[in-house]
Amino acid sequence: MPTRNKLYFASDFHLGTGGYAASREREDRIVRWLDSIKADAAELFLMGDVFDFWYEYKAVVPKGYIRFLGKLAELTDAGVKLYLFKGNHDMWMFDYFKNELGATIISDELTIERHGKKLFLHHGDGLGPGDNFYKLLKNFFRSGFCQWLFARVHPNLGVGIANYWSTNSRLSNQKKEIPKPGEQEWLVSFCREELKTNYYDFLIFGHRHLPLDIPLNADSRYINLGEWVNYYTYAVFDGHELKLEYFEKPVSEGQNR
Repeated sequence: MPTRNKLYFASDFHLGTGGYAASREREDRIVRWLDSIKADAAELFLMGDVFDFWYEYKAVVPKGYIRFLGKLAELTDAGVKLYLFKGNHDMWMFDYFKNELGATIISDELTIERHGKKLFLHHGDGLGPGDNFYKLLKNFFRSGFCQWLFARVHPNLGVGIANYWSTNSRLSNQKKEIPKPGEQEWLVSFCREELKTNYYDFLIFGHRHLPLDIPLNADSRYINLGEWVNYYTYAVFDGHELKLEYFEKPVSEGQNR
């Protein structure tokens, strides 16, 4: 029997975006990926924007995603430790996944050490220089007042508006981007500043929607996990090395990478 010794990282599933059919197809792929890692996964880090919209009313959660949630339950019941990060699309996660799946909910960054390696983990939104308007907006959306206010909206209206936005979102309609040189990434700038005061072997993010593996110096790397609308990428750490991988990627695309 395989030993559970690997850490898996993925981000930006954006379940719900692109309409029902596209979201279900993506969900099936994600479930196949989760099924493929269930034998050797010790910890699973889902690093934000798992859902294109999520809000937990006191007694109501958004419909759908039952195959995905069922597979997560299967993994956690088998002993896999699950971490769910709040992204900019699903920042309104409260205690539902903690109660149902035993998940650890991460609001901002998480720093861990495994097998002598230090890792800095964050969804990636609101970091680095600039974008002050978004940072202000993020603080408002995360405020208790904003959450209380949205809870007053009937779920049929609130979730309905969110689903409409998802169907017409930038991600669901965008084509693959060509990754820019590393120094143009604002998260690279953030990482370099962070490394001035703290040491990390790996700094791992989502949010950017581009699979990137960029050396920051001789010892540290910036990893962006990409997304699951176009790329289907994830990272795996086996205790010795961390790799950015593609799931069910066509051979021809893999050769062009």
